[in-house]
Amino acid sequence: MARAMSETAPTSASGDEPGFRYNARLAADIESRWQRRWADEGTFNSPNPAGPLADGFDKVAGRAPFYIMDMFPYPSGTGLHVGHPLGYIGTDVLARYLRMSGRHVLHPFGYDAFGLPAEQYAINTGQHPRVTTEANIANMRRQLGRLGLGHDTRREIATTDVAYYRWTQWIFQQIFNAWYDPAAGRARPIGELVAEFEAGNRSPVAGSAAGATAVSVDAVRAANPDGLPWAELDRVARRRVVDAHRLAYISEQLVNWCPGLGTVLANEEVTAEGRSDIGNYPVFRRPLRQWVLRITAYAERLVDDLDLVDWPDSIKQMQRNWISPSDGASVEFAVESPGAGRGAPGGIEVYTTRPDTLAGATFLVLAPEHPQVDALVADAWPADTPAGWRFPAGRAGGAEAEAATEAEVTAAAADPAWTPRAAIEAYRAFAGRRSDRQRGEEVDRTGVFTGAYARNPVSGEAVPIFLADYVLVGYGTGAIMAVPAHDSRDFGFARAFGLPTPPVLAPDAAWCAEHGVDPDAPVSAWPDAYAGSGSYLPVPTVGAPSLVGLDKTEAIKATTHWLEDAGIGRAARSYRLRDWLFSRQRYWGEPFPIVFDDDGLPHAVPDELLPVELPEMTDFRPTAMAEDDESDPVPPLARVTDWAHVTLDLGDGPKRYRRETNTMPQWAGSCWYHLRYLDPTNADRFVDETVERYWMSRPGSTVGDGGVDLYVGGVEHAVLHLLYARFWQKVLYDLGHVSTREPFKRLFNQGYIQADAFTDARGMYVPAAEVVPTGDGGFTFEGEPVDRRSGKMGKSLKNSVSPDEMYDRFGADTLRVYEMSMGPLDADRPWHTDDIVGSHRFLQRLWRAVVDETTGAAAVSADELDAEAARILHQTILAVSAEYAAMRFNTAVARLIELTNFVSKRYGRAATPRALAEPLVLMAAPLAPHIAEELWSRLGHDGDLVSHATFPVGDAGLAAEAERTIPVQVNGKVRFTLRVPDGAAEATVRELLTAHPEYARHTEGRTIKKVIIVPGRIVNIALG
Repeated sequence: MARAMSETAPTSASGDEPGFRYNARLAADIESRWQRRWADEGTFNSPNPAGPLADGFDKVAGRAPFYIMDMFPYPSGTGLHVGHPLGYIGTDVLARYLRMSGRHVLHPFGYDAFGLPAEQYAINTGQHPRVTTEANIANMRRQLGRLGLGHDTRREIATTDVAYYRWTQWIFQQIFNAWYDPAAGRARPIGELVAEFEAGNRSPVAGSAAGATAVSVDAVRAANPDGLPWAELDRVARRRVVDAHRLAYISEQLVNWCPGLGTVLANEEVTAEGRSDIGNYPVFRRPLRQWVLRITAYAERLVDDLDLVDWPDSIKQMQRNWISPSDGASVEFAVESPGAGRGAPGGIEVYTTRPDTLAGATFLVLAPEHPQVDALVADAWPADTPAGWRFPAGRAGGAEAEAATEAEVTAAAADPAWTPRAAIEAYRAFAGRRSDRQRGEEVDRTGVFTGAYARNPVSGEAVPIFLADYVLVGYGTGAIMAVPAHDSRDFGFARAFGLPTPPVLAPDAAWCAEHGVDPDAPVSAWPDAYAGSGSYLPVPTVGAPSLVGLDKTEAIKATTHWLEDAGIGRAARSYRLRDWLFSRQRYWGEPFPIVFDDDGLPHAVPDELLPVELPEMTDFRPTAMAEDDESDPVPPLARVTDWAHVTLDLGDGPKRYRRETNTMPQWAGSCWYHLRYLDPTNADRFVDETVERYWMSRPGSTVGDGGVDLYVGGVEHAVLHLLYARFWQKVLYDLGHVSTREPFKRLFNQGYIQADAFTDARGMYVPAAEVVPTGDGGFTFEGEPVDRRSGKMGKSLKNSVSPDEMYDRFGADTLRVYEMSMGPLDADRPWHTDDIVGSHRFLQRLWRAVVDETTGAAAVSADELDAEAARILHQTILAVSAEYAAMRFNTAVARLIELTNFVSKRYGRAATPRALAEPLVLMAAPLAPHIAEELWSRLGHDGDLVSHATFPVGDAGLAAEAERTIPVQVNGKVRFTLRVPDGAAEATVRELLTAHPEYARHTEGRTIKKVIIVPGRIVNIALG
């Protein structure tokens, strides 16, 4: 059938070209025909070992499986530019090569389609996000389809498909109904925790040894404030204790709140100026009740299990840095003077990596949002409070920190209404207008005194407790002990507020020399803190051991042991990683499968009620709120009252419940799509166990080892997406739902395509396609000069090139070959449209090597290959096979071009030997599959597809050079060359050397001091 369709020549574009010349018109005809046949025959379908996609598995059962995946794309309304499919082409080339090499390849594709862009478009236009999303997917599918990517289209998924997000909700329920048991080192069903409480094997009291879990002590304390045993807790208290242990829990978290948009924003959606990226609205830090996933329970495993995967070292390090484990000590500072009658706790817990410097801690600093602040604030300023401590160093309400004037400080100190609480509230308002990024910048330190003191357990001194925005509630305990002599941030704060700075360590000579400080000079002469590991000074302590003479490790260990023996501290580990905020006040996301009862307790809806579908709406805008409105936000779903309230029977009779009206973040659906690809039509389970083990595990592998064989995508997902997907995989593994601990065995990051971009006099980008060169190296846009710069291709730089344009001008195969030839797949590369012509000419030469351009018939002969042709062919086969397998596609293209050029020069207009033409077509097939299918058909393989043909196997013997030429140097300079048999021994080379006429000419009458022969490489003759 394919042969019959290819007999008619397309009309020549110019009228004077041969009827079967390979050009854009012929390429379009070839590509559309073969794409239809692939689709009709299911050429790239990969049968499963079981289930509804098992048809045909008997034909591939003996092949080794290989699972290759691209990172989920987001279907943008602007469509693709030529940079988007770079990785998709690369994975397709590899998948086709592996398929031809005998592997059973699974290569699926889908769309990560929830998220803010579609919702914002709906808000602006009134068009439902589903309509927008489906239109964007259809356009992206069309553009990618023209590339001829060999995906199993039966497995296509979108996170917005109800049948898909049903299982996203189900997985969330598994997380909600699980807790992490540190003793077992894994997640366990929540029912097992309840059973342990009921049996008395675990205590519901916060901080008890029997109740120690990977859970917040504060959350358990809040659930059981009186420390009652399980039997004395009522139903609600029991549930709250249990809920405090869940892997998915509700907590008041500090978030980026944007009243203008009526929603919480991710850090990436907030500008450096503390405003929303969309709409430029002010963003505030405020606490909100949010769903949170306890990813920190897996911090150690997320670090340790990086050893199980074959990922770039740079990506592994980025994940380690993001998790950032640090060892130190947790220390309890007893509170001396909290606000009267406010029920302040007895102590403040701080985490420090340097417990050895405790003696130098002269004040504590709490994050403005620390939960103990309200209980600590004194009713009035202590009598001896310096005036400068009473006024925030940053003006309340200001967008930037400003130093208070002396007049302001004096006036505030004298105002009886200016209480510690007033000062605290003013400072909190100031800090709330600053992003974490702004708070972490090195600026003048700002803060305010709480009016309370704590007792340093080592020095015995009373130390003041301050609030300062350089401490973040999300790191450690949200409270630090400030050792100003040995920490730069504390040093700057102490200087600003006139606090003591006693040294614990003597700076070494190198630091003193670098900073121009006399070793005996007081700290007041230091320009900055000394953060090195100098020798310990004798300092007064209250029972703590002397550290004089110890090294840093010994001193930390000695101090930690003393803290533990005294019952005021313990060895601890902290992480930069925070638990995952999982709530969004948006419409276009997965609804939570959660309802709340009259006591505010969350309940997972029964499995039979999944999916919880999004209700139809026409107004998707979150309810905007005033900047000073402290009430809870109203998400769009809360306005659909007949959906937001539901009557259910959860086992104790029909009752009225309130649905969760937040939605999940966009990350949710991409955490597990690698599993749904395996079994996308399964209505009974998120993935069949047999199918999952077949594709994700390997026979004979270590238990838990495995994962997707190759995952390809951009480095921008190195941390968050990959970390979240690893977390979900580990929870599912712990609960027995999957067979591997890691989702992705091997990771490969493709580079980016860059292109020239142009800016006008305002610094604004202008459309690159409309820029005109001036001929003298300059450029203009609409007659005005513009500046050229390079950047990642994209709509923001207005330098996109559409693949549709390339398809129309050259064909998809030319675009595929060009993108693979531009450089290593993992490197960035510049796009130059003019250069694509070279790839098109290569395919034209390939076409002419097989096809008569006048008749369209195959122009090949039955001639045998001579030794040179056979050698070059098999050298190419061996090289291209190795390059494909290693994903070095640019060098594979180069070798194929060399072979094609050889054919053109050797045979010219004569027929190419079939023994050379067929392997050439087979080798080109992964890169240029459409033209290869057409050539394969014209070579007489009418019923067989080149996509299913066997990749040629190189013969090392035939590839070996019969002879090789090596240089001969005389006193370091090449004087002549020598032809020697390939693999010739040194004696043979010496015999041929002395017989060569140039040898006598260059050595006659000279003393030969030494002849050095490197067989097969070079000869060196040293003359006296």
